[in-house]
Amino acid sequence: MSAFWPAFHFLRPEWLWALLALPLLGAWWRVRRRRDNAWRDHVDAHLLPHLLVRGGARARTGLVAAILAYVLAVLALAGPSWRQADQPLWQAQRPLVVVLDLSSRIAAPDLPPSRLLQVRAKLARLLDARAGSPVALVVYADDAFTVAPLTDDAANIRLYLDELSPEIMPVDGQRADRGIAWATRLLSQADFRNGDILVFTDRANGDASRAASDARATGYAVSVLGIGTSNGAAYRSSDGTIGHAALDASSLRALATAGGGRYAAATTDNTDLAALGVASPALETVGTSTTPGGGKAWRDEGYWLLIPLMALALLWFRRGAALVLVGALWLPVASPARAAGIDWWQRSEQATHARLEEGAKAYRQGDYPAAEKAFAGIDTAEGQYNLGNALAKQQRYDDAVAAYDRALRLQPGMADAIANRATVDAARKRPPSPSDGQGKPGEQGGGEQASSGAKTDPSDGKNPNRQQDDAASQEASTTSSGEPGKAQAPRSAAPQRTPPEASPDPAAQAAADAAQRERMRAAMGEQGGQRTGKTPPEGAAVQAETAEQRERRQAVEAWLKRVPDEPGALLKAKFRLEHERRQKEGQ
Repeated sequence: MSAFWPAFHFLRPEWLWALLALPLLGAWWRVRRRRDNAWRDHVDAHLLPHLLVRGGARARTGLVAAILAYVLAVLALAGPSWRQADQPLWQAQRPLVVVLDLSSRIAAPDLPPSRLLQVRAKLARLLDARAGSPVALVVYADDAFTVAPLTDDAANIRLYLDELSPEIMPVDGQRADRGIAWATRLLSQADFRNGDILVFTDRANGDASRAASDARATGYAVSVLGIGTSNGAAYRSSDGTIGHAALDASSLRALATAGGGRYAAATTDNTDLAALGVASPALETVGTSTTPGGGKAWRDEGYWLLIPLMALALLWFRRGAALVLVGALWLPVASPARAAGIDWWQRSEQATHARLEEGAKAYRQGDYPAAEKAFAGIDTAEGQYNLGNALAKQQRYDDAVAAYDRALRLQPGMADAIANRATVDAARKRPPSPSDGQGKPGEQGGGEQASSGAKTDPSDGKNPNRQQDDAASQEASTTSSGEPGKAQAPRSAAPQRTPPEASPDPAAQAAADAAQRERMRAAMGEQGGQRTGKTPPEGAAVQAETAEQRERRQAVEAWLKRVPDEPGALLKAKFRLEHERRQKEGQ
């Protein structure tokens, strides 16, 4: 109590001047009350006190209540304070979308050993410099595709660096305008009002400059990192022709000017990234504390005076006693309710967002059962998508596929859910390899899932922020674009993402594939024997094959070889399917 009075003060003391109006208001009320009494105009003043029945105590009580209510209101507006509380310094990291030119020109060797290898190394250093800040990767040739949506986990992007090459692109070309437009879309879908787009290329045209201008008008700065040398070098295009690729610095400077960003030529160190201002994540201050304590601020305790003020206001109603009693009883109930996690003032969408945030936090910490519990019951596409990711991480593939199906029913065409469902569905159909250990109780087997995001993207992300995590099998991890994660951190949650798990042992995987082929050959041999009326001896190898059996076996082996088992193959298949879908839809 001794420390209370020295610390007590008003945050807005100018409101105390309103107390000076209290005598004037009292005089006005008294004059008005006398005028409202019609008997004063018809009865002599010395007889009036003996004829009127005054309110007595009731009138005086009303006057006192009005005065007290006025004083409480003024004191509440003045902001009484006697203690400090921690004041968080809210800061948001500026997102970055890297747009990489993967046309056949990227293979030119004017940056030894090649432009592509230099770009991979540059991307690795950029990801290290921006650890913990939102980053996305978009590649383009004739069209643009998302490799990784916006994610705080650089490991999700680093997984694909060695797989970046012109071979994964469905059609060759150099449409930088489509890459910039796609990056703008990822940032917009992730609800970022500001952000950076960094283009890796050797030349640009007018269409790219117009796309950069549109991105700048949206709030995103477009910078350019020039890849190559002015002398250039020969390269082989996808159709086998030989071309010459040289750095066109003037067109790239025009592109950066149109996008409101900077231009720098690629160097062997980080000076180019520093010149572009992307070597470290930029911070945008959303709110800060200017109090002497730095991280503390005086708390406005005036809201406590609103409780008795509202109780006094109820006295002006004829049947207000019951309401006053209910209000008094509510006070001891409100705190336990909030302590129990019940917030009576939250809207339904706010409660859903809080659950998504809780699930995203548990997901990032690896507590997938807790993430499943938080996402369960959220009847939105984002909620079911994130539930599928959490179930896939627990190797509950059937339940994960069902969750993805529910997300697709709520939002048809959801790219992240489609990609993750296909990957998880393939993982659950694959036979367990000999290297697989004993699964956890209740797991359905198969490889550990790896996540994005985010949107991450786009992503991106709804991301928290459509910020989204991709569920992908350990044998065939993939990251898809949402829009973002938002793959995204769990959508609207911001997520942020967990790095994919390590790939299984190649030797063990090869042994598993060989065992699977042998089982398929034995099954085909048994089916062929049943058709011809011949049943091979049990446990004996099939020595002779019919033409039909040999044809079926070769078809199965060819199909098994076509199944992608590496990130590069997955990206190539994903981009091809996306390109075919866009062509069909006329995009």
